[in-house]
Amino acid sequence: MNRLWVRLALMITAVLFLVFFAQFASIMIEDEGRAVVDPDHPTGLPELAGPPREEIARRLLNFVALSVVVGLIGGAIIGRVVSRPIGDLVKAARHIGAGDRSVRAPLRGSREMKELATSFNMMTADLQRAELLRNNLMADVSHELRSPLTALEGNLRAVLDHVYTLDEAEVANLYGQTRHLIRIVNDLRELSLAENHQLRLEKQPTDVNALIAETVQAIEPLATDKGVQLIDRVEALPEVLIDPVRIRQVLFNLLSNSLRHTPAGGSITVSGTVGDKDVCLAVQDTGEGLTAEQQASVFDRFYRGDKSRSRESGGTGLGLAIVKAIVEAHGGHVEAQSEGIGRGSTFSIFLPEG
Repeated sequence: MNRLWVRLALMITAVLFLVFFAQFASIMIEDEGRAVVDPDHPTGLPELAGPPREEIARRLLNFVALSVVVGLIGGAIIGRVVSRPIGDLVKAARHIGAGDRSVRAPLRGSREMKELATSFNMMTADLQRAELLRNNLMADVSHELRSPLTALEGNLRAVLDHVYTLDEAEVANLYGQTRHLIRIVNDLRELSLAENHQLRLEKQPTDVNALIAETVQAIEPLATDKGVQLIDRVEALPEVLIDPVRIRQVLFNLLSNSLRHTPAGGSITVSGTVGDKDVCLAVQDTGEGLTAEQQASVFDRFYRGDKSRSRESGGTGLGLAIVKAIVEAHGGHVEAQSEGIGRGSTFSIFLPEG
């Protein structure tokens, strides 16, 4: 800040001195061209005369002194006005570098400086949100991995302590825990790739009707075992440019989620409609339903509406987050609707036709 006002002072001083010197030079030229009659001259002819050298030196010194004084005062004032908002940004940037993401730069100064401070504050807000998401993700991941790892450790310790023998049932239990861990890791990887726009999509014109029928057929045995009826109400849909593998994963996640939260005797209806510019695929169930708060958060990672039983039912809390990420990677969007607890839910995905 000090260097700035010094530079401004020197610039103002130099500019003022040049202006004063130019004015002085013009006056001198005018004075030198002015005729003066000397009565003592033998011929009485006019002589050219100008100000004495002492007067010229005095004027130049006055110009220099005035330029320096005005330059110093003007430089200090302008430097203060200009450097204060910059100093605020520097101070805020240092706080952010030290780990304080809540700091904001005050909006003052010129219009350009206010716009710069606004952009800076928006950047810090994004950093604060990213830091919060990162911390929440680390807490969620550690929480999710701790349970299966603790179970593995306890079972293996019991085997080593000869509490029980490692029979086929115990091996199957340990295998199930490792499968759960692998699924969490794979889901996290896919979710991270999708959210960072690095998920590869191999789009091709796809028969959505056939894709839905294949997915419903794959999950139908699970629904039959649970006593849940699957209903297909998909109208004739046009071919859509999508990645069929990823959209099949989306449909499977939606159907699995609905099946997980629909009791025996309930039903799950798959429907598909054509809009003006997109295709809507919906999975409607007669299950537990969602509150307004749950509808707003159900697509968040590791979100569980019923934390007391979701892990035992096989959920990782990542399925719907992956659905949202994949659909958005296709340029679409997702919606969750419910009339309340106990009245079922409808999960819809909207995919652009082109």
